[in-house]
Amino acid sequence: MSPYLAIAPDVKLGENVKFSRFINLYGCEIGDDTKIGAFVEIQKNARVGKRCKISSHTFICEGVTIEDEVFIGHGVTFINDSYPRATTGGQLQTEADWRVETTLVKKGASIGSGATILSRVTVGENAIVGAGSVVTRDVPANTIVAGNPARRLRSMVMTAGGGIR
Repeated sequence: MSPYLAIAPDVKLGENVKFSRFINLYGCEIGDDTKIGAFVEIQKNARVGKRCKISSHTFICEGVTIEDEVFIGHGVTFINDSYPRATTGGQLQTEADWRVETTLVKKGASIGSGATILSRVTVGENAIVGAGSVVTRDVPANTIVAGNPARRLRSMVMTAGGGIR
């Protein structure tokens, strides 16, 4: 294993997973034929499906599920807590003080570089999230959204060859 990869022994790796340097993975699951770029962190209890591309500088936190054939652009951040706090009752919080909020990215979706995906959100099948968007609510399947907060721009029709019109 490369000295530039921090992959914990509890990570479940599929076949033919490709890594760049400076990766941090622990307690997660990565599907077959997925490519992970440099400076990516994927936390415990996160799942990335088959044939995905996770671009550099992306953070996938606990509670995120990414289905098959999803594209994640550079510097995408996922959030798993709607009301984060450092302390409870004047003491630093522990895992006992906190509950994971989940996020789901469905098959074939694409998330543009620099997007932030809040917790308790589903990004629908084949949806596209524009670069720099902040996704605060569910994105329907076959829909393009962009902005802060992300808003629907238009629906798409997928062609038989996998294209969009």
